[in-house]
Amino acid sequence: MNNWLERADARTNSAARATGNLLVDSFHNLALFAIGGTIVWSAVHAFVVMTDKGAASIEDILLLFIYLELGAMVGIYFKTNHMPVRFLIYVAMTALTRMMISDIQAHHSPEMKILYIPGAILVLALATLVIRYGSAKFPSEKSSNSP
Repeated sequence: MNNWLERADARTNSAARATGNLLVDSFHNLALFAIGGTIVWSAVHAFVVMTDKGAASIEDILLLFIYLELGAMVGIYFKTNHMPVRFLIYVAMTALTRMMISDIQAHHSPEMKILYIPGAILVLALATLVIRYGSAKFPSEKSSNSP
């Protein structure tokens, strides 16, 4: 009787684990598709606004680059299940560049505080360098359950 209960417990745990994995993977894929669709929708909307204006500013072009990086990040995450942190840093650098350009265009006055943004971009570039060096010098080991 005890052996039968242990087998039933093992089957129940196996079925629960399989169901849980299916639900988590389904949510994961659904969320990735939703995020990817939102990025495409936003990029198309930004592009339509640019074409309605009849011209694209450098800020508009940088915004499209941000959408491109976000889309690439979702695509890489979808294929590998790894979040490419470097892409987040690239998005931040592009956003800071866009902010700096719009600030310079709006104020037209050279102030010392304008150096904060390039300083932040430099810090992010150094962070990217450290991440790239670290991943090349100390590659992560694949876990036993990863493909």
